[in-house]
Formats: sequence, C-alpha cells, structure tokens
Amino acid sequence: MITLIKNIQELLQVRETSIDKVSGSEMAILPSIKNAFLIIKDNLIEDFGSMENLPKINADKIIDATGKVILPTWCDSHTHIVYAGNREQEFVDRINGLTYEEIANRGGGILNSAKKLNETSEEEIYEQSKIRLEEVMHLGTGAVEIKSGYGLTVEGELKMLRVIKKLAENYPIAIKATFLGAHAFPTHCKENKGGYIDEIITKMIPEIAQNKLAEYIDVFCESGYFSVEETEKIMQAGIDFGLRPKIHVNQFNSIGGIQAGVKFNALSVDHLEVMNPDDIQALKNTETMPVALPSCSYFLSIPYTPAREMIKAGLPLALATDFNPGSTPSGNMNFVVATACIKMKMTPEEAINAATINGAYAMGLSETHGSITKGKKANLILTKPISSYYQIPYAFGSNLIESVFLEGTILE
Repeated sequence: MITLIKNIQELLQVRETSIDKVSGSEMAILPSIKNAFLIIKDNLIEDFGSMENLPKINADKIIDATGKVILPTWCDSHTHIVYAGNREQEFVDRINGLTYEEIANRGGGILNSAKKLNETSEEEIYEQSKIRLEEVMHLGTGAVEIKSGYGLTVEGELKMLRVIKKLAENYPIAIKATFLGAHAFPTHCKENKGGYIDEIITKMIPEIAQNKLAEYIDVFCESGYFSVEETEKIMQAGIDFGLRPKIHVNQFNSIGGIQAGVKFNALSVDHLEVMNPDDIQALKNTETMPVALPSCSYFLSIPYTPAREMIKAGLPLALATDFNPGSTPSGNMNFVVATACIKMKMTPEEAINAATINGAYAMGLSETHGSITKGKKANLILTKPISSYYQIPYAFGSNLIESVFLEGTILE
C-alpha cells in the first residue's frame, strides 16, 4: 500500500538522518520543507521532499494537503492512563482551599485511586482505560508511556501492567510500560515502610521481570513519599532485573532526586517544577532527559518547570501530559504544547521538538518515532487548513487536527 500526500503547505520535523534528541539552542531549530510531498509505504515513511522533486509513482491513495501542515504524532512519555474511576471530589476540595498534600494526608490522592483500582475488575479497568487511550490517539498522540502505581499491592500492580500489555496488543500505537509500585506507601504500610519496599524488591520486581510486563521502573522521589536513599535502593533492584529507571522528581521539593536519577542513568527525570542551579548542573552532559509536565502545573496551580533556564544551560527538554485522575485529568498533548509556549515561554519550535523527538527519546523510541525520517513509522498529524504551525499553540482551545495516521493508516 503506497500513499502519496502532496501539496503539503509545510512538512515539519524533517530529519534526513535519525537523531536521538535536541538540546539547548538546537531546540529552537525545527527543520521543515514548504510545498512538500510525503510518501508512505505500508506503515513506514518511504520518501519526502519538495513538490518540484516529486518522483513519478503509482500510488494506491493520493491525499491533497493544500493549506495544511504535517508533523510527527506527539510522543507522550509520562502518563498514568490506566486507572479506575476518577477524583472529581478532590478537584472541588482544592477549589475550597485544600492542598495536594493535605488531600493525600486525609487518605485521598494516590491512596484514593489505589482503593478504587483494587476494588475494580481487570476487565472493567481495561474498558475504562481504552476509552482514554482512544481519545489521546485522536488528539494526535502516536506513542505513549503508561505507568502502574495505583495498585500498591502485588496483585494490583500486576493487574495494571496486564491491562497496559493488553492495550499495547490491541491498538496501533507504541506503548511503553513502566512499573511504579513506589508511587506511595499503602495505608497498611504507613508504619512499616521498609516492609513495603521489601515487597516491591522481593515480590513485585521479580514477577514483573519474569512476565516481561514492564521496561522501566519509576519511583516518586519526594518529601512525604520516597526518600533519595529509598529511591536508589528501588532503582538498583529494578536495574538488577533489567528495568531502566524513569523517576518522578522535584515536583514540590528539591531533595536530591535528580542527582540520584543521573547516578543510576535514568532515561528521564520527570516533573521538575522546583529546580535549583545544582539540579540543572547535575543534568548537563548526561543521557538523562528532563521531562516537564505543564498541564499538571496548570491543574494544581503549582510552579512551571523553568524551561528557559534549562534550555539556556544547554539541556534538552521533553514535554508530556502526566495524564492521571488526580493532578492532570487530560491527555491532550496539543494543550501541553500550547501551555509550554504560554506559561513556560518556550517557542513553538522548542515545544514541538520537546513533544516529538525529545519525547520519543524519553521512552526509548528515537529510532522509530518523533521525526519525519525515511524508515520511521508513518505516524503523522495532518492539520486542518492553518496559516502556519504557530497556530497550533496560539489557538490553544481549538482542535486543528484533521487526520491522524498511525502505522500509515488514518484513524477512523
């Protein structure tokens, strides 16, 4: 099956050779071709270029993209899409003045989601989660990482990871699974935190690794959750079983989590709402991708990741949604890109790079996703007619997507 898309107003994120990520000043450069064509063969990008260089081909399908822009689908490297129910009441509690930490201390937050998840069947969790996955696919996401972390029991965590695996088997979107048993301490272990950590290390990790249910291991390294020492212990246990770390750090406090992530070669460190100069320095010249979650800052009214300082220091930056029931009940990457521009003062070029090529890096998908490169997956966003790609973050409340291609096929 050969599909030709012709007369593309602008083809974005064009990379002749595959690259892993962009950093610092390079993030402001978004290579593109105006008045372009793109050829898809089966599920891969076959060729692209300027219309004046369009080769003679016998295409099975021709799409005229006059006035429209094409870019790679979003790569959302941090979500908690698999969960049961919602936390609408906590939303109202926050409006009435309670903080995230106060709600958690009253048994809300993560513990509330864990209670609901453990009371809900695996089949029902799958049915709820697939609706959310289908929604983000239609919003232009073509690769997504999904974490466990609302089980906080052996069976609850395994149940979540089995649902993630089933979603990956049933949908044409790249899905990466992350084990986040260290999301919070369950109620029954409040006085025996060491016992829960032992359960993670001796029971959960070996079974997850044996059944190949996750690629990554995550820890919520934060005051009131897991200390740096506990985080390092859990990361090392995951590494021993082939799970690479991706960790939550610096959401409310800077306690040394970034330095721990770098020390253990974490693929990414995520949140980063609170950053000091030592944190930024620790990330320089490392393989660890910093990931910002601006819609979480928006929803919780907490600080935004200091993107300008980080980019000025030469760092890369990725953007993700943090889609979850408590702090970001949205998987809309278009809103994330817009919010990064509006609130974090990232340029549209920086934000699109952060949400495509750098997002792919943050979940180990650089070779197949995140750019318009020959041989990569034909995962594409085709916009409606727009004046320029600046309109994507500018018109933050509008859905400017006409079609989404996943594996070379238009989503119905």
